[in-house]
Amino acid sequence: MVGDVVLIEKWSLHTQRLKPGDVVACVSPTNPYQSLCKRLIGMPGDIICVDPTKTPRKYVKVPKGHVWLQGDNFGNSSDSRNFGPVPMSMLRGRILAKLWPDQGFMTNNTEVIASNPIDPNNKK
Repeated sequence: MVGDVVLIEKWSLHTQRLKPGDVVACVSPTNPYQSLCKRLIGMPGDIICVDPTKTPRKYVKVPKGHVWLQGDNFGNSSDSRNFGPVPMSMLRGRILAKLWPDQGFMTNNTEVIASNPIDPNNKK
């Protein structure tokens, strides 16, 4: 949310330990003065279903050096479904905790993306 203060860990960027399910901070692809917090859904080479609620389904292969990011509020989020794969160079780090206004550790797991849009056959 706008105005939230979060704790960002940058080591994962340098060790290439980011994985689907992680919540990350990045520079907005549409406004370089804005930061975004989104869930990492796809890594380079993954095939993603852009919107599993629509037919026919459209699939995108995440290019080398990019990731696919989506907001947890699927129906109301500006994310890779709008602006496409995000260059890894735009990532700022993995979010560990929201410090203000309410403290709490972020959920960085794959349960949130269980219904996700990665093509299990990776054929498209």
